[in-house]
Formats: sequence, C-alpha cells, structure tokens
Amino acid sequence: MSKEFDVMVAGHLCCDIIPCFPDTGARSLSEILRPGKLVHVEEAAISTGGPVSNTGIALKKLGNRVCFCARIGNDDFGRLIQDRLKACGSAEGIKVAAESGSSYTVVLAPPGIDRIFLHNPGANDTFSSEDLSPQLIAKCRHFHFGYPPLMRRMFEQEGRELQRVFEIAKQAGATTSCDMALPDPASPSGRAPWKKILAKILPYVDIYLPSVEESFFMLEPERFMEMKKAHGGADLINYLSPLDYSRIADQLLALGTKMTALKTGHRGYYFKTRSQDCFNGMGAARPGRPEQWASRELWCPAFVCNPLASATGSGDSSIAGFLAAFLKGLSPEASLKTAICLGWQNLQALDAVSSIRSWDETQSAIKEDLPLIPFPFDAPGWKWDASLKLWVGPGNSL
Repeated sequence: MSKEFDVMVAGHLCCDIIPCFPDTGARSLSEILRPGKLVHVEEAAISTGGPVSNTGIALKKLGNRVCFCARIGNDDFGRLIQDRLKACGSAEGIKVAAESGSSYTVVLAPPGIDRIFLHNPGANDTFSSEDLSPQLIAKCRHFHFGYPPLMRRMFEQEGRELQRVFEIAKQAGATTSCDMALPDPASPSGRAPWKKILAKILPYVDIYLPSVEESFFMLEPERFMEMKKAHGGADLINYLSPLDYSRIADQLLALGTKMTALKTGHRGYYFKTRSQDCFNGMGAARPGRPEQWASRELWCPAFVCNPLASATGSGDSSIAGFLAAFLKGLSPEASLKTAICLGWQNLQALDAVSSIRSWDETQSAIKEDLPLIPFPFDAPGWKWDASLKLWVGPGNSL
C-alpha cells in the first residue's frame, strides 16, 4: 500500500556522547576508573541516540522514507538532535518541551569491557499519546515504538499511555512493532507490572522485537532474578536453553502479538509466529504472502565481527534491518539475515549509525558468506538448514 512515508519511528530519543578509550589491556572497569585518576581518552563520538535515531536513521540508509516522532528539550542537545534528524527524514513529529531538558547518555565502552550508560531521561519521561499525530501516522505504512521502559509515562498506571499509543497507531491503519529496554529491577520502571503492561499492548503490536533477557525479566521476574544470582549477575543469553526461548516466545504470542523476534546478542535472532488467521487486520504493511510468515520458528546465528568497536545501538540497527526487509516484502529468513547483517555493521563503529550501509551493500555482504558465531545447540526437533545457514525449529510449518 502506497503512503507518503514507509515508517514512523517513535519513542525514546537522546544525544549520545561516546568517548573513545584506547585499548590498554584492561578488562575490568575498576582498572580504568578510580577516584583521583586522570583517564586518557581519544576523540569522542557525539551523535543522536535511542531507537528513534538509531533505528530510524538506519532505515533511512536502507532506502526507506522515515518520519521521526519524539520529545526533546529547548536546549543545545535538542537543537543538535533536531538538526541531525531533519537531514535524515521528516522531523514533523518531533515535539519541543519547554518544561524539561533533552535526554542525553554518556556511553562508557572501553575495549573488551561491557558498556556502561550514564543516562538522563529528560523529555522522554513526559512523552505521551498526546505527542502523536494520528494524521501523520496515517501517512505511514508502519509505526515502530522503542524503549518504553525508559519513558516514565509509558510504564506508569500499568501502561495506560503506552496502550493508547498503539491504539492510535492501529486506528490510523499502520502495521506496528515495538522494541524494549531492560530496566534496573530496583528502579520504578523495574518495579512496574510488566506482564500486565504486555497484556495491554501486545494485542496492538504486530511485531514484537525485544531481547530475550528483557522478555524473561518482564514475564518471569522471580525466575530471572534467581538465574541472575546463580550466574553472578552475568548475561543469561548463554544459560537459557532453546526450550526457554520457545516458552518465552509462546507467552508473548499468547498475549496477542502476531510475531516475535528475540534478540540474543552473539547468538543472533530467535523468531516465532502465530497461525495465518491472526494476520488479518495487520495494517498497511501487512505481508503480501502471509503463508510465508505464519507458524514459523527459526533461529538465525550472528556474524563474526573482529575487531569490535562498540555494541552501542546494535539491537536498534538489527531491528532496522528486519523491518526494512519486512517492508520490502521479503521472507522471514531474508528479514532475519538482514537484521543480523545490520547488527554486524553496527559493531564496526563507536556510534550507532555511521557504519550502516545501503540496502544493496547490505545484501551484497550477506551473499559474501560471512563467518557465523558458533554456539552449542542441542535441542529436540531443531534442524540446521545448510542452504539458508539457520536453524529451523519444531514449531516451523514450512
């Protein structure tokens, strides 16, 4: 269906300040940051950040017509953000809030050490459904919303405003998708009733694109915290079995979304969908061949990236790849491969968008037979497809 814009990207938006750390061989942050120590860093990357920027600009680079929707402050950060987004699409949906400053994040990403974010939510905390223009959404085939756990009004009152956001998008005729963020369990966002919130919003979310840890925490917080404690606070990606992924995905599908792709970092993307009868009414970007997308279960490994500059925004970039392929009418397998390739591209620069390539360059890279990150995979019913180079699960109909 032809529209003025392919996609509106809405939600969290900030300014990222990313100092470049030289590789000193240190492998813990305490070796670098100590009271009274002067830490030598190199040039900083200053860019727009958050999913509105990261996913939106990547979609633009892939050839999509993009409309941005977010809330910024009337300050220097806000002006920098607005100028950069205007160069990449329509900033008509960006609202300037007089009562709060723009959000910013200082990203500490020394080589070999997981990232630490110093984050001020700023105007993101006051974003609401009133910041949406139904008329502008109606000009878009697809509506994507990112990071509601980092936006106070989106998780307050059991997600009432977030539900309204997706209701407005569906009423405007758009296909919808949502990305999440993992909140600090001790924060107000971490204490929000996320399973109740998901039950409210997922009937209006066609494509749900969180990480597996985010979903595990929101659906099974007690078990999540038990596993975190048992593994010394480490990421749980390596400790969750394929049966865990399937169980988590089944819960999300049962809550109402039509398909879910669980981002799994170095393990790639796990993907599962519902039956074809639920694809009716998906909106302007619904699949032309819904039978390709119905009752699928796939797992696409990630590409090896060496050296790795930074993983800042890699999940956002991979979502851009998935949505770009979906909006072009490609298959789930091709959409997952494009997602993986965008995530791989992202890892090659400090910021989230400068290393993202065009659509043609991306598809050429996929055809180059890039090496995949191996991981142990022993689960009943899963089979390796050597031609597609991905795993096919027991819940797959094709």
